[in-house]
Amino acid sequence: MVNRLIVANLAARPVRTVLSVAAVAVEMILILLVVGLTHGMLEESASRTVGVGAEIMVQPQSTSFIMGLSGTPMPVQIADRIAEVPGVRAVAPVATQVSSEGGVTLIYGIDPGRFHAVSGGFRFLEGGAMQAPDDILVDDIHARARGLHAGQTVELLNNSFRLAGIVEHGKGARIFMNIDTLQELLGAPGKASLFFVKVADAAQTAPVLQRLRELLPNYQLRDMQEFLSLMTANNIPGLNNFITVMIALAVSIGLLVIFITMYSTIVERTREIGILKSMGASKGYIVGVVLRETAVLTVLGILSGIALTFLLRRLTLVVFPTLPILLTADWMLRAGLIAVGASLLGASYPAFRASKLDAIQAIAYE
Repeated sequence: MVNRLIVANLAARPVRTVLSVAAVAVEMILILLVVGLTHGMLEESASRTVGVGAEIMVQPQSTSFIMGLSGTPMPVQIADRIAEVPGVRAVAPVATQVSSEGGVTLIYGIDPGRFHAVSGGFRFLEGGAMQAPDDILVDDIHARARGLHAGQTVELLNNSFRLAGIVEHGKGARIFMNIDTLQELLGAPGKASLFFVKVADAAQTAPVLQRLRELLPNYQLRDMQEFLSLMTANNIPGLNNFITVMIALAVSIGLLVIFITMYSTIVERTREIGILKSMGASKGYIVGVVLRETAVLTVLGILSGIALTFLLRRLTLVVFPTLPILLTADWMLRAGLIAVGASLLGASYPAFRASKLDAIQAIAYE
């Protein structure tokens, strides 16, 4: 009986029902997209760094572990000292820079031979290796996002470069150029941002790392497992605050719309509530009807929000291939619980008000 009453009420006001479902869906979409985009970018950046193939990273002391934010303060000659440590197979000095042209893009300045020794080399999809100082390589995702092909001229860091080749993604940066060229552009000749260290036997990474720490006590050294553990929203300054603000905004939208919807519904159905109370309906029964109706709207909104989020993710990857969105069951559950809590909170006062209506006055309400 109650379920039939709820369904009839929702069907009787289709526009209001759709708007309420849409509000909850927007709440879900905002939460999932913001969290999915931030976590997706962190995970994708971490996987590309690990994809270089090194076991150890060397960076300046007290520098950011986020690639591209550390500058180029270390002498390249440190690579020769690292290479002499027992257990080290290869060392690749890298200069890093972030380009904001058409989006945030990480650039690696590399010594092709040394980088190949650490990473195992690039897999070329178009073109070939860098031959001249003004040659660059880009990965396939960046090339697809920008519509680039081997042989084209590319404007980068206020200079023109020849796109020598397109490589498979997953080797650290989106764009690669000769380290000497990037050092010159940054005004830091002979300097590097980090060193990738390849260990002869991966099982011996810990003792090699200890030897390097003894050799370079004033530098920051990490193995890749430690690096991965740092690539979380909790370790990025301000990122958690941003996520919290966006979730609060999404919750406010859902709560406000549900409150307005249920409050106006109670006002419109004052006489109906009076009839129910005259027939013996208790306060708890009235509250239950309102909250169950809210729950139905919320569930429909949650399901719609999840479906639309997957659709928007697919569209985003088509338009912006370099923006990964990570959708997890964990955050879908969290977002759903947040939506349910916000909706029930928004419907609480209207439900309480409905239960307090006097039956005689409610029946006489015009």
